[in-house]
Formats: sequence, C-alpha cells, structure tokens
Amino acid sequence: MEKMVETIEWIEDDAGGHVVMIDQRVLPHQQVFVECRTYEEVADAIQTMVIRGAPAIGVAAAMGVALGVQQGADFDTVCKTLAATRPTAVNLFWGIERMRRLMAGLQGRSSEEILREMIAEAKQVRVEDIALCRAIGTHGAPLVPDGKTVLTHCNAGALATAGYGTALGVIRAAVEAGKKIDVFADETRPFLQGARLTAWELQQDGIPTTLITDNMAGHFLRSGRIGCVVVGADRIAANGDVANKIGTYSVAVLAKENDVPFYVAAPVSTFDLTLESGDQIPIEQRPATEVTHVFGVPVAPENIAVQNPAFDVTPARYVTAIICEHGVARAPYQESLAALASKTSRATV
Repeated sequence: MEKMVETIEWIEDDAGGHVVMIDQRVLPHQQVFVECRTYEEVADAIQTMVIRGAPAIGVAAAMGVALGVQQGADFDTVCKTLAATRPTAVNLFWGIERMRRLMAGLQGRSSEEILREMIAEAKQVRVEDIALCRAIGTHGAPLVPDGKTVLTHCNAGALATAGYGTALGVIRAAVEAGKKIDVFADETRPFLQGARLTAWELQQDGIPTTLITDNMAGHFLRSGRIGCVVVGADRIAANGDVANKIGTYSVAVLAKENDVPFYVAAPVSTFDLTLESGDQIPIEQRPATEVTHVFGVPVAPENIAVQNPAFDVTPARYVTAIICEHGVARAPYQESLAALASKTSRATV
C-alpha cells in the first residue's frame, strides 16, 4: 500500500537541486505542487502550511538548510530563519540541528564538497523518515483491535511525514496485517486537516473511512464501536505529556472516560526530553481568520475576538501508550521514553 503523491522531494537540477512539495492548503480538490529554490521559500512554505505535520516539517527544514548552503547564504541566518517559522513541532529544530552538526564537521572542506554532503544529508533525512514510519506501523498494528473502528484526529499520515505516516501508518499496517477495521476521522477545525487530508488519504488507500465533526467524538466513543484512538504528535515531553493538534486533549479525556485506549504514534525525533512536562511546550497561535472564515467565506461577526491556538497538550495520564520506531512506551514515561530514545542516533536536541 503506497501513497499516491510525494509529500516532499529533492529534485536534482543544474544548480544542485530544489525542493518540491505538494500544497496541502488546496487538497483534496486540487493537487498542486510548489517548487522552492531558496531557503526563504521553504520557510514561507512551512509558515503558511503548504507543508505541515511535525516529521514533514523536519524534512523540509533539512532541505531548506541545504538550499541555503547552495545559495551561499549566511549559515546562521538560514538556520534562524527556518527556526522562526513554527514553534511547537520539535522536529523542525531537530532537522536544523542535524544539519548544523554536519556543517560543523565539514569545516575545512571545499565548498563543492560541503554542498554535496549537505544535500546528501537532507535527502537521507527523508529516506529515514519513511523507514521509521513503517517501523512505527509495525509496532503499532498489534495494538489495533480487529473488527473495530479506529478514531483519529488531525492528519498524521503520509502528508504529515515523508511517507506512510505515523498514526495513519499504524492504521495502514493493521490493514496490511489483515485486520478488518474502519476509521472515523475528526474534521479537525479550524484548518480541517481531518476532513481535507486524512479522509482523502485513506480514501485513496481504499480503507473504509467516515468523516465526523469534532464534537461528535464523545458520542461515538460512548457507543462502544471505537476500539482505540490513534493520533500523532508535534512534541512529547519527558514525562509523556503530548502536544498535538488542538482538540486532541478533548478526545483523550473522552477516551479515558469511556475506557477506550488512546495511542500516540511519533518518531523519537518528536521526543523533547529536555522538557520535564508539557507545561513547557510553546503553543503556536495561528491567525484569527482561520476561525472566522472557512475557505475565505466569513462565518462570524466582524471584529469578534478570537483565540486560535494550533495545539493543545494532553497530560500523560490520558495516554495509554506512545508508539515510536523502536517500540512501545508505557507509563512511567520518564523511564520508557528515555530507554527508547537511547536506541537511536537520531536523538532529539
């Protein structure tokens, strides 16, 4: 089972290369690809959500740094510009720091060799991301009950990664293992990632999917139909608190109330073990127009006050398990997350 489109790619050209990514703002009705030939264009694509999803942002950041080196731009300026785009997804900073470490090790080399190595590293980040998503799926599939419905919130699929997906990777792997499951996808207001992206991805794969509004989740969790909830993450603190798309916390509380397992699927690069708890995770505030307008059409009174946090934090007590490429972490997360992180060379900075 493969995704139909590439989320992000490095395309070779006479200058060395450029980045191509699918424009996720116009899916599912249009498939438009955006070409980025400068690091500034990659930064803008991240900021404006042409590309979104923590792992995909990490890949984009690495490729953006490579483009900056190709441009001959000041390296620190490149890294700072990309880091300023979105504050919550730690994969962004992980991707930048990975490229910083490589650059530090290349001092004294020719400019041609430095560029070649930086491009190779950025491409490797993408390759690794696809492989680790498949590993997450392998570890997560046994947790999905056969013959039941899986609820997911936002989009943690191929579009949110370099390919295959984290939460949707678990779902895809369960289907590939022969389990008879279907999916309920929350619409995920206000940006509608569930309605526009998750529903579209799963429909392309032929996985039975039902779209529900966000405020229907409690009704269906109480019904007994849903066997588990699987979501992605943008940052996971050392104690197991999870930052994910706004609305995730509500789903987790409802799942706990109804004895439905709540699973988080994310790579080790999403772990931020430097933070003791989710209280320290920065929460991005998005433009008010995302709430007051739907596809450019106003749906609220003019000049109404708006709050639009893009993420919320789910306390670890609501998380049944966290699935990463090295296995499954359970409480106490302070110990289990550290143990899984120690198995990878892709440690979070």
